Amino acid sequence: MDFNEFLKSLPKIKNIQLPGEVSHYKMVPPFRRELLKHHQKETHKARRAGVLALFYPDSNKQTRFVLILRKTYEGVHSAQIGFPGGKLEEQDISIQATAVRETYEEVGVPENQIMVIKELTEVYIPPSNFFVYPFMGILKDVPRFFRQEDEVEAVLEIPLEHFLEHERLITKRVKTSYSVDVEVPAFHLNGHVVWGATAMILSEIKDLLKQAF
Repeated sequence: MDFNEFLKSLPKIKNIQLPGEVSHYKMVPPFRRELLKHHQKETHKARRAGVLALFYPDSNKQTRFVLILRKTYEGVHSAQIGFPGGKLEEQDISIQATAVRETYEEVGVPENQIMVIKELTEVYIPPSNFFVYPFMGILKDVPRFFRQEDEVEAVLEIPLEHFLEHERLITKRVKTSYSVDVEVPAFHLNGHVVWGATAMILSEIKDLLKQAF
């Protein structure tokens, strides 16, 4: 999609009511309900994180958004695909500020060039006991990404039209953080399988955009 056409849809996007759990449910892993029951008592102690779905023009003025492949490490989100983002720090004035700051730190987009356009529905992540607060934002110029080498393995630039294709929805067997193999709904984007909380957020974005276009 031409980026100027995408910009014209922003007023609609801002005013559309969030579909929330209706969208999330489409991409919920089969074990999520049991995890939520198991972690119900821990949610009041959950930490907060902000992430950003950043849309921008490529060199051909076509709309893309950025995801990252996280490094392999000893942790529940090792080698997974996600949005730029991270946990709320003391210096952050808001969870939105967290998402913008982390986007700068992880992929190098200057904070003053990012325009946040909408807050999306939060997602609880049982394995790490985090509430993740997603935001949609735009960058009006072609970006130069600089990955945070100790945390980001690769920066993934996803064409919007590619993402909106029905064929991107798949079912894939993955190994969870509990070392159990299960079939999960997922997106297949740029050769990578995107599932879990990131897929749930993407599902809400997809439903929003389909209403706006």
